[in-house]
Amino acid sequence: MSYKAHLNQVIASHLVELKADEVPDQPIFIFEKGEHGEDILTYKDLHENSNKIARLFLERGIGKGDHYAIYMRNHPEFLYSLLAGMVLGAIAVPVDPRYRGERLKYILHNCKAKAVIASGECLEALEEVLGELPEIKLVSIAYRPEQNIPFSSKYHALNETLEQDTWAAVEQQIMDVRHPMQVIYTSGTTGDPKGVTIRNNRTGLYTILTRIVWQYKKSDILYTGLSLSHGNAQAVTLFPALYLGCQAVFSPRFTKSRIWDICRKYGCTSFSLLGGMMAAIYNEPEKPDDADNPVQVVISAGTPRAIWESFEKRFNVQILEWYGSVEGGFAYKPIGKGPIGSFGKGLPGVMELKVVDENDNEVPPGVTGELICRMIKGDTRVDYLGLPEASKEKTRGGWLRTGDMVHRDENGWLFFDYRKGSELRRAGDFIQPDFVEKVIGEHPDVSEVCVYGIPAASGAPGESDLVAAISPFEGKTIDPVSIYRRCQEELARNFIPSYLQIVDEIPKTISEKPLDRLLREQFNRGEGEIYRYEDYINEL
Repeated sequence: MSYKAHLNQVIASHLVELKADEVPDQPIFIFEKGEHGEDILTYKDLHENSNKIARLFLERGIGKGDHYAIYMRNHPEFLYSLLAGMVLGAIAVPVDPRYRGERLKYILHNCKAKAVIASGECLEALEEVLGELPEIKLVSIAYRPEQNIPFSSKYHALNETLEQDTWAAVEQQIMDVRHPMQVIYTSGTTGDPKGVTIRNNRTGLYTILTRIVWQYKKSDILYTGLSLSHGNAQAVTLFPALYLGCQAVFSPRFTKSRIWDICRKYGCTSFSLLGGMMAAIYNEPEKPDDADNPVQVVISAGTPRAIWESFEKRFNVQILEWYGSVEGGFAYKPIGKGPIGSFGKGLPGVMELKVVDENDNEVPPGVTGELICRMIKGDTRVDYLGLPEASKEKTRGGWLRTGDMVHRDENGWLFFDYRKGSELRRAGDFIQPDFVEKVIGEHPDVSEVCVYGIPAASGAPGESDLVAAISPFEGKTIDPVSIYRRCQEELARNFIPSYLQIVDEIPKTISEKPLDRLLREQFNRGEGEIYRYEDYINEL
């Protein structure tokens, strides 16, 4: 029996090798670079370049079970590096390209990375921490022409490896689909991020989602500006396109101002985003051609209920809402089914979901409890890197503990209420930040807004005062009187922020969720411009 007969398409590097034989010149991925053009990748490109990097790893003593980091924005070298590890059984650790300093050092040290593949744009931040990471034996830099980053002779140049005319294929060394392919770190919104081990067989779930949930066709063209180091970009865009054979377009980063122009240029029929991104797009000034675009479906996780229907109408799209996390758990609301604001129901025959109280008793419809879930077939497990006790606790009793507080309606549709331990309550009312964010975000000077809570000045237990962190459009300034007047006109008194916090930009996690923890720290230090509602009441 031939070597290729043993290849298992569940492992992505195996699939790429087979496709490189069958349809080598089929374009599969497009990395758009704005005014700098684009890079178009075929299955042959993926196979050859991933093998070149796999050979480099072997020469540098990096092999099965070793961790290596990929630290760059969305570039072709990211995919080549990811696939190279799968060939060898080395384990990729995608790192948010925005990470710097202590957070970057923590992840590289925590995963015991032996190598880092980075793009030139990330080199400066990487050099700041390398001196404290002696275990790293290979630093390879991809110099992108559009970045104009000076070459450094201190590190290996990935370009030299990829530009070799001759190369020797590395035989696939992993046949067990349960072998880890990568470690994806959580966002770390409340503390240090945890590394979640993802095994090769996760692609089987992606295939199920592609067929049953996303319902992509080969004629579809997918788009995302989410970082490939995030599970969303992989589950909704990367792996579905790779396995189905439809094209996918990637941007180096999310762009709210160019997203529709990109989709028009490439004929994208679907794109993926997260709730905070949707609000940012919605806050852009309206244009006459907003509805003139090829996008049919927006696949969103966390659509703000306040703008859901307005977004669909303005841009002539339909929203497919879903819920999930890198640890597991999944629900979705098919287009045209269920109530607006719901993130759906579980995947029939695949996963069971319950809403429970602190004693794991199911709560009735309308009552908020924690969402827990388990696989119907197979084990429900989470493997936090180096944290066996936390892994056990996450799946206590055989159920994944999501930490998300939700409720069901009478028909079983699920609604997100708040993250466990982070609910906002004011004078007895539970505050839905997205409604406040919608009102403020529609102000013509506001680019982005994040509403969060601080302990109430009244001292009432469990109560919060509201802070609206606002970043203006470039060239604009924020007039607090104008913002507060709009709030008075559109919001109930309890929903009007106690403070406005003006910042240059809203810090975000890799999943584009606002980092209110950092905003709260800045607020407590009195940094930036802070305006108090009580000081403006007489002017309103």
